Amino acid sequence: MFSIQGLEEDNMSVVLDVKNLSMHYETLAGNVSAVKDISFSINSGESFGLVGESGCGKTSVAMTLLQLQPENSVITEGSIKLEGKELVGLSEDELRKVRWDSISIVFQGAMNAWNPVIKIGEQIREALREHYPDNSKQTNIQKIQELFKMVGLDDTVADRYPHELSGGMKQRAVIALALSCDPKIIIADEPTTALDVVIQDQILNEIKKVQELLGLSLIYISHDIAVIAEMTDKIAVMYAGSIVEMGPTKKIFENPVHSYTRALLDSTPSIRGEKKKLKSLDGEPPSLINKIDGCSFAPRCPDKETRCNPNEHMRLVEIATDHFVDICSQGKE
Repeated sequence: MFSIQGLEEDNMSVVLDVKNLSMHYETLAGNVSAVKDISFSINSGESFGLVGESGCGKTSVAMTLLQLQPENSVITEGSIKLEGKELVGLSEDELRKVRWDSISIVFQGAMNAWNPVIKIGEQIREALREHYPDNSKQTNIQKIQELFKMVGLDDTVADRYPHELSGGMKQRAVIALALSCDPKIIIADEPTTALDVVIQDQILNEIKKVQELLGLSLIYISHDIAVIAEMTDKIAVMYAGSIVEMGPTKKIFENPVHSYTRALLDSTPSIRGEKKKLKSLDGEPPSLINKIDGCSFAPRCPDKETRCNPNEHMRLVEIATDHFVDICSQGKE
């Protein structure tokens, strides 16, 4: 485990505090270490990005925070505190009171998760009835109308079935559903998957507008580092289940230290600056079933001969104010 001194914030402003969180999936082939010793905190109104290639553990972190992971998953250690309340160890009934009410999620591909034979409004009212059983039907209808206005939908959408909506409209309705119980923090897991570029931009703008309007905290998960740059205040770069670099988004984009972070940026096109050929990263991520001795990125690292000790165990250290990086990167410059 590691300790990050700079993560301690004013307790009054911290909404989510995750410390040394580890989770694995039990399979016939062995335990898959999907989340390894993750630590981060999010303040009120702050947006936090998780970025990395497919399979690095981003969605597993989200599912672990909500404890919605499959039955074969096990949280082996760590703490998840939401507004000071420890979530690890709570019963399913206790967790149901927290989900949607304090923390909610827009799932990856959620626009296709609507029940096709139930109207959109009724599906949102179900969540409201579960958390606010004393609300009148009219109160819930007014709440849904307010939510639809907030995300740019017409009131008539409540009386329509999912197949009557476009992909962008269904995704906006999913965001309205996630906001229905006034959570303090929302997790957006690749919320623009399968949408065209124009609709993606509209959805991202809607999320930013709603976050600023309501003062929400946001965890934005994506493999697209350009989107993360636009959406977040802080960023954590993940590789093989671990965080390899973390800090203010602007600072990391201006001064990426870890070789994997630089590789992600080199593979992203930009309309600014001089034209340059995009670079790809050779090799594949390691198997998370096998125990990894030393740096998990070493087999693919272009700088392993000059910048780091590949046999050194991964450990985040603070190299500048609020800027943390895997210590294996701290070799010769």
